[in-house]
Amino acid sequence: MGDRSKAWAVSLLVATFVAGAAVGVGAGALWMKPQERGPAHLLGLLTEELQLTPRQQDSIGAVIWSHWNRSNSLWDAVKPRFDTLRADMDSELVQLLTADQAAKYRAFIVERRHRREREGRTTGTVPR
Repeated sequence: MGDRSKAWAVSLLVATFVAGAAVGVGAGALWMKPQERGPAHLLGLLTEELQLTPRQQDSIGAVIWSHWNRSNSLWDAVKPRFDTLRADMDSELVQLLTADQAAKYRAFIVERRHRREREGRTTGTVPR
């Protein structure tokens, strides 16, 4: 495969990734409002769907909250490694773009991560 073909393939891969990320973020925003996440919401859904008794709600709620807290602790431990991985990917992608494309990519990433932060989701680093 020639250099031009490789560049085209990499560009197509990057464009596909960016488009997929944009679609994923958009779909998530449409399907899940910020208040529709978390243990309280899940317990409410289960209470309604399964007709839980108050005693079951207490027991099931305790299990959900326990696992929620454990999941958050795990994420707190893993997040720095995830952020490093994402920053590495951003850096590699920026190297494959023109200066104008790189600036647009950075702006896209900054806006996307700020939106996620406003919605209460995890953010990452900004590509340099």
